[in-house]
Amino acid sequence: MKKIIPRISTRGYYDLMYGKTIKNNPYFLYPKKAFDDLVGSKELVIMIHGLRNDNAGAIAKVVLAKNRLSHLGYSYPVIGLSYDSNTTGAHLLKYVKRTLSTGQIIAKKNGRNLAMFIEDFKSSSPKTKIRLMGHSLGSQVILSTVEYLAKKSQNNGIIESVYFFGASITSDVPSSKKYGKLLDKIIRSKIMNYFSPTDEVLKYANDEKLVKGPLGLNGAVGKPISKYHQKFVKPKNHRFVSYIAVLSSFP
Repeated sequence: MKKIIPRISTRGYYDLMYGKTIKNNPYFLYPKKAFDDLVGSKELVIMIHGLRNDNAGAIAKVVLAKNRLSHLGYSYPVIGLSYDSNTTGAHLLKYVKRTLSTGQIIAKKNGRNLAMFIEDFKSSSPKTKIRLMGHSLGSQVILSTVEYLAKKSQNNGIIESVYFFGASITSDVPSSKKYGKLLDKIIRSKIMNYFSPTDEVLKYANDEKLVKGPLGLNGAVGKPISKYHQKFVKPKNHRFVSYIAVLSSFP
């Protein structure tokens, strides 16, 4: 029997054409029993996928992360966030601008959903260290999660660490006055950014001005906060399977 991958889901909460909110629910846990079992864990990793992933794609990314981390000697639970990133027409070049824009809207809105889960989980399991991994558009979900959490002072240091792979947020984020301070406040130990100047998807997004200077392409600009670190990597392509393959240590 296949092992069920625990996931926080917001599937069906947002419209796939324009990103309009359909349901205001916080999140859905599947299977619920698995999350009850996570209470008291020393650590927990939440994997956040990128654009063009349906629920099966979201699960596949968690499996990839879990297998790689296990290979690196990390034995704690790895779960996923499954959100509406399979925006309408994302596979067609003529709709690329609209589908990315919709994806960004949905990713930003999911910051609230993931933040609410983190707050709820930490209230029942305060000593669990929560680590977030985000691929591509998943980096935007993480950034928006941090923004939402920063609204309450009791959330300072609530996230242990963050790992970006092929991040589509802009390269000025770790050094900006607005976000630098928030990241410093909410993330307790470190932010790791795995960037690749040969990433064809981020290069296209940058050249077409879909994302102005992606953090995952050439790393950060300016003077980033001290918790921020980056590593030049050479994945085969933009896919998460390629990025996770070049991960050499964790956490």
